[in-house]
Amino acid sequence: MNYTIENDRLKIQISSRGGEMQSVIRDGREYLWQADPQYWDEKAPNLFPYIARMTEGKYVLDGKSYPMPLHGFVHVTELSMEEQTADRIVFRLDSDEETGKCYPFAFTYRVIYELDGDVLHITYQVENHDEKTMYFGIGGHPGFLVPMEDSLGFEDYYLEFEGTKDYDEPVRIGFSPDCFVDGGMTPFPLTDGSKIPLKHSLFDNDAIVMTHTPKTVSLKSDRGTRRVTVSYPDMDYIGFWHATLTEAPYVCIEPWSSLPSRQDIVEDLSTQPGLKSLKAGGVYRNSWSIEIH
Repeated sequence: MNYTIENDRLKIQISSRGGEMQSVIRDGREYLWQADPQYWDEKAPNLFPYIARMTEGKYVLDGKSYPMPLHGFVHVTELSMEEQTADRIVFRLDSDEETGKCYPFAFTYRVIYELDGDVLHITYQVENHDEKTMYFGIGGHPGFLVPMEDSLGFEDYYLEFEGTKDYDEPVRIGFSPDCFVDGGMTPFPLTDGSKIPLKHSLFDNDAIVMTHTPKTVSLKSDRGTRRVTVSYPDMDYIGFWHATLTEAPYVCIEPWSSLPSRQDIVEDLSTQPGLKSLKAGGVYRNSWSIEIH
C-alpha cells in the first residue's frame, strides 16, 4: 500500500513494501527514478541488515551458515505503518520466524520519513530485543532522474561535494568484477577540487563507492536551476551508481554504513570489518536527508 506525506514544498509517496519511496515531487516535477525495468526496476530501496552482496550469498554466525539476499531483506518485506501525520510517517518491522531464517536476532526496525520545508529527513532505528549483540549494515539507495529539466542532458550534470577544504582527497573502495570488496583503496581526484562530472561510462564497472568524503553531495547543473542534495552525517560511505553499460537516465546516491563481503570470503557476521554492532537492549539511530530544489 502507498502512503503520502506532504507540506507546502514537497509531496512524498512511500510504499509499505520495504518503506520504499515511490515519488518525490516539487512544483509538479518528479525527481525520483520511476523504475523503468529496461534499466532498473526499483526506486529507492532501504538496505538492512546487509548492504550489497555476500560471498556465495551467505554468512556464518556462531558456527552456523545463513543465507542473505542482495541488500538484505527489508526492501522486499511488507512493513506495517505505525504512525502518520501530514508530514511524517513511520514504518516498522518486527523480527519473526521468517526473518529468523536468514537473520537470527530479535529486533525491531523502523524507517521514519519527516518533512521540513525543502528537506526530507530519513531515519533508521534498530532496537535489539535479543540477549546477544546484533551485527548489521544499513543504508539507502535512492535513484534520481537525470536530467531534471527538459532542456538538459545527462552530461550537463555533476555531483558536487560541499566542504571539501576540510577533507583530504576522497578514497575509492576497490571492488572486484563480481562487486565484492577486493582490498584496494585508491585516491579519487575531484574535478575543480569538489566535482564528479557525470557521464554514462563512469558506471561501466558498476558502482563508485567512496569514503573519507564530505558528508553532503549535490546533483546539479550549471545550466539549470533544479538540484538534489543528500546529507549523510553518520554514514561512513557514499555510493554512486546507475545500470552498467547503459545510458540510464538516473543516478543513485547511496549513503551506506558498511561494505559488502570481501572477495572469496564467506564472512563471519560477528567479525566482518565495518559492520554496526548493537548490544542486547540497545537502540541504534542513523539519520540522513534529501533536499529538493
